[in-house]
Amino acid sequence: MPPRPAVLTKRTLDKDLDKITYAEDAAKHVLRRLVTPGLGLIFVGLAMLFAGVYVFDQPGAVLVVAAAALAGYMAMNIGANDVTNNVGAAVGARAMTMGQALIIAAIFEILGATIAGGDVVKTISANIVDAVQVPPAMLGWIMMAALTAAALWINLATWMNAPVSTTHAIVGAVIGAGISAVGPEPVNWRVMLEITASWITSPLIGGLIAAGLLYLVKTLIVYRDDKVAAARHWVPVLVAVMAGGFMAYMVLQLSPTGKYQSFTIILIGIGIGLVSWLAARPLVLAQARDLENRNSSLRTLFRLPLIGSAALLSFAHGANDVSNAVGPLSAIVHSVGIGGDGGVGYPPLWVMLIGAFGISVGLLLFGPRLIRLVGEEITKLNPMRAYCVALSTAFTVIVASWLGLPVSTTHIAVGSVFGVGFFREWYTRHSKARIAYIRRKAESFNIDEPEEPNIHETRRRYLVRRSHFMTIVAAWIVTVPVSGVLAAMIYWAMFALFI
Repeated sequence: MPPRPAVLTKRTLDKDLDKITYAEDAAKHVLRRLVTPGLGLIFVGLAMLFAGVYVFDQPGAVLVVAAAALAGYMAMNIGANDVTNNVGAAVGARAMTMGQALIIAAIFEILGATIAGGDVVKTISANIVDAVQVPPAMLGWIMMAALTAAALWINLATWMNAPVSTTHAIVGAVIGAGISAVGPEPVNWRVMLEITASWITSPLIGGLIAAGLLYLVKTLIVYRDDKVAAARHWVPVLVAVMAGGFMAYMVLQLSPTGKYQSFTIILIGIGIGLVSWLAARPLVLAQARDLENRNSSLRTLFRLPLIGSAALLSFAHGANDVSNAVGPLSAIVHSVGIGGDGGVGYPPLWVMLIGAFGISVGLLLFGPRLIRLVGEEITKLNPMRAYCVALSTAFTVIVASWLGLPVSTTHIAVGSVFGVGFFREWYTRHSKARIAYIRRKAESFNIDEPEEPNIHETRRRYLVRRSHFMTIVAAWIVTVPVSGVLAAMIYWAMFALFI
């Protein structure tokens, strides 16, 4: 008896259509995960094309184009890892959305890198390993190995959600590749000592400044009987200090050396600060209208200065950390004799643009991974604390950039966050102003003074998570030796294959 022909019922057709739908959804999910790396590869290709336009038909063009690709890759990794320093505090305090923060950071990163990044680039490209003592061809390969090693290490750290120092990575990689190529003699150990000292002191300075700012905010605003009235008075002053300090730095950075005396620069900063105070005062008064006398109202009044400090920090980060990507590229460009007239170590504009846009592309594509760690998981941030963190970090990095020191923005930002957190622990237990404020509140509501928590309760409610502190410190310690060893291995591999 012949078999019956298969009959497709409605139920069978529905099952088949469901399978097709599931397959399409799975394909879309896989492709969506490939979009971001694909856009990153497109940027690397554009960086190579951009460099090729400037070095076409010149000796060493192939090496420069390859270095441009590595610099673009390194810049994207810097943007992906270091974006936490710029906007993590603001996003953690819910003063701006992730999208707003990324757009502001991208714009001011580009401005900082192109306007004020030259001096730190010179330190990375020419002062760590003495370019005079190293043959130009060998210097090019040293910088290629350093770029590759530092970018790979930062990429791995970003994947592991560890906010490491990109400055440590590139400095360690340059030293490792340089020693593997020519020994320790050409390494400028005096400059390295200065850089190392700044790595140790800058996070401490950032933490102390942030703690001091928070002390002033708490004393002058938070623990006043009329918080809103105090904020109306002091928030415009904080905005004025931020704007005046930034303008003084810009005059120093952009004007020819010796054109303005220190007293003149201070007067310019005070003048801009006064104008900023006059502009901020009506805005703050308008925001303060009809606000209740509560801590939650202060979030609204601190939103403006927090956004300003985040933008300022992005500018400072671009000015300092762009060197980590384009410093080696600048050294390679000069080593093949096509660096232009800027002097040894000073980068051509097109080199700076690759680093500036690379950082912005990296933070837009990959940046949100680490924002929550710095902004939310180390210690709880509100707009007042986040403002102290951002302004402290920005001013510390700006001074370092002015001095030409490649400090770690990650160190300073995270040090400021820890400074705020540890200060809050101390202030919660020892502040006379806070204790007096609590007593006044208790008396106004006819409530007995609350008992102090015991030591076990105090430890349970630590305001800084010790596990994150130890993890981040460990990542800082291993970055220099790991990137140095990796750079040495990559240089030896390049030497065996190409040299």
